[in-house]
Amino acid sequence: MDLAKVKNEDKLDLCRKYYIGGFAFLPFLWFINSVWFFREAFLKPEYQEQKQIKTYVIRSMIGTVIWIAIITTWVVLFQTNRVAWGITADKISFLIPTGIP
Repeated sequence: MDLAKVKNEDKLDLCRKYYIGGFAFLPFLWFINSVWFFREAFLKPEYQEQKQIKTYVIRSMIGTVIWIAIITTWVVLFQTNRVAWGITADKISFLIPTGIP
């Protein structure tokens, strides 16, 4: 979709939908919202809906950073402690590595 062809009200509505969708454990929508609407929020000449779009874009960026930190922390924690957690870690693993740790 070319945002240049979309009315400002529709841009705001779409930006709001992506922002709210991120709360449904879909943080990639926040990332997409941040990238897609960055120019609209910060680089275009001012228009009425821009202030709200800017708010959604900033909040989407913050949400993206928080989710990346959470996921990175979980992956590091799980990978470093999988063997120590024993059967519990095996139950929540999709692939169980074979061999001696």
